[in-house]
Amino acid sequence: QVQLVESGGGLVQAGGSLRLSCAASGRTFSSYAMGWFRQAPGKEREFVAAITWIGGTTYYKDSVKGRFTISRDNAKNTLYLQMNSLKPEDTAVYYCAARTRGSVVITIAGVYDYWGQGTQVTVSS
Repeated sequence: QVQLVESGGGLVQAGGSLRLSCAASGRTFSSYAMGWFRQAPGKEREFVAAITWIGGTTYYKDSVKGRFTISRDNAKNTLYLQMNSLKPEDTAVYYCAARTRGSVVITIAGVYDYWGQGTQVTVSS
């Protein structure tokens, strides 16, 4: 089993920044890719960003490109999401996810094997 624990959420004014972290643990943590997703009230969970664990190839939702940066620390088994220039429409519960096997697509929720419990991000206008 793999456990994922997010942290770093909170309340911030529009234009501000937050950094989310996702600590991964388990008997033997080995991930092909990890990603961040978010879900706002009344909406479906949506892709935000993803990264391959070894090569570090990144993918972003168009609306966060240039504002959010996904990164990972392989030694610490930790995933990060640096969020700058936050907007009220970024308000959501943010989840990290891990996929342990290779995949052509890592931008959809259905390919991920493990999920964290989520952390709330609220951006006030």
